[in-house]
Amino acid sequence: MKAVVYEGPHDVAVKDVRDPRIEQPTDVIVRITTSAICGSDLHMYEGRTVAEPGIVFGHENMGVIEEVGQGVTSLAEGDRVSMPFNVACGFCRNCLAGDTAFCLTVNPGGAGGAYGYVGMGPYDGGQAEYLRVPFADFNCLPLPQGTEHEDDFAMLADIFPTGYHATELADVSPGETVAVYGAGPVGLMAAYSAMLRGASRVFVVDKVQDRLDLAEQIGAEPIDFTQGSAPEQIVDRTSGGTDKGIDAVGYQATVAEGEEQPAIVLNNLIATVRPTGRLGVVGLYLPEDPGAPSEEAAKGRLLIDIGTYFEKGLSMGSGQANVKAYNRQLRDLIIAERAKPSFVVSKRAPLDEAPEAYERFDRREEGYSKVVLTP
Repeated sequence: MKAVVYEGPHDVAVKDVRDPRIEQPTDVIVRITTSAICGSDLHMYEGRTVAEPGIVFGHENMGVIEEVGQGVTSLAEGDRVSMPFNVACGFCRNCLAGDTAFCLTVNPGGAGGAYGYVGMGPYDGGQAEYLRVPFADFNCLPLPQGTEHEDDFAMLADIFPTGYHATELADVSPGETVAVYGAGPVGLMAAYSAMLRGASRVFVVDKVQDRLDLAEQIGAEPIDFTQGSAPEQIVDRTSGGTDKGIDAVGYQATVAEGEEQPAIVLNNLIATVRPTGRLGVVGLYLPEDPGAPSEEAAKGRLLIDIGTYFEKGLSMGSGQANVKAYNRQLRDLIIAERAKPSFVVSKRAPLDEAPEAYERFDRREEGYSKVVLTP
């Protein structure tokens, strides 16, 4: 089959790879209809992880089941399904507690598995024609048959649940004010989710104008950090800061001049959120960063303003999204026309155009903020 294969920093290729096959009775094989490129894929693409050449990318996957293992009981050939980016067993201690992003079974030596991602287990990604899904009864979310809401449902594998997870981590409640740092797809989903939860005002911080325009279109208040301190802009518009704050950027954050400062978003949030407020951190931070601007940051150690954090009595939740905690409900909101996350989709492209899409997405070109691939 054809698949998007990592060759090295800034280099992916569409190559012929071995077709997936049923390896365990609980597996299914899915014919991929849509697989999105994620900002997290860029960390590997740019050589900012310890990824080795040969990885098949793609953790935002949906499609139609083509083959079913003998141990699968709730699924059948022809079912349309979405797969959380988390690969999870469903029966370990963490899965039983709902913490499927930290499954103890699927990634020996680690907590949590994912498709097509470095350090997240031996699972090929879905930027390909077919995908093996382990523990399929647990990991497949059934969707209505047909092609309706294809782009909306494509957001269920990762960014819509991750954006919603950010609001859970921050404990966003009706009537509250929220600051979201980062207007990429996850940041926009976090802002959108905050409004679904009843936030009264949502500020979205970025410097890319088309992203800020999109934030404004969904009812958020855009903050361009190149026009002055983002915390100061937000504090000036609120009564001493927002109730809640969300980091949707992570360790590759930059300042207005383009210099990379891995801790800048965390420190800005500490300055932005009012005393006793809460932060939700879904922006990616890694224990190793080969391209970090400092020796400490290369080991995942950042200098944050813990004194102010403590003095203000702030609290914080962090970590990858437990997609299964949200994807069923978010699917039903889409079906009921109460949510339309596809507003972030900027382009559909055939699988063969993946190398160009990665290159242009990496340059933050307009029209390439969220690309969905169609094998």
